[in-house]
Amino acid sequence: MKHLNYLLMALFLLIGVSESSAQQRKIGVGLIIGEPTGISLNLWRTPVKAIAFGLGWSAFQHQTDTQTTRIHLHMDFLRHSFNTIRTQEQISVYYGVGGRFVGGTGISSSLAVRGVLGIDWLPQWTPLDLFVEVAPSLDVVPATNFNLDAALGIRYYF
Repeated sequence: MKHLNYLLMALFLLIGVSESSAQQRKIGVGLIIGEPTGISLNLWRTPVKAIAFGLGWSAFQHQTDTQTTRIHLHMDFLRHSFNTIRTQEQISVYYGVGGRFVGGTGISSSLAVRGVLGIDWLPQWTPLDLFVEVAPSLDVVPATNFNLDAALGIRYYF
């Protein structure tokens, strides 16, 4: 749980020092389904850069324990490319790197470095976005292990 406290402090610091951006939709809050399943937050920092957060439940069993539900927290620094898919809609391919914490009561926690690759659709007629992403991760604590997260999500922008 000590690691979770450090991650939460980093989350609040990043939110507090977020610079203003030219992006019309600055803060998106919504749901993410898959691995993890829970809440998604996206903060646009520039028209092509964002920080994404996820807080939810990891429902897949890990090799080191028998408990099947664990807390999952991740933070990713993302870069969006709006020119990859040519369309009149705002569709971006995004990629980035971040970190992930998975833990629970009475079980070993893990910290991982993760990469992210996804597609994001931001309809011009509504303050929503729909996204799908895959995120390979490499556990670095307590042991080295490879994992693959994948999710589908929707966010509402303020």
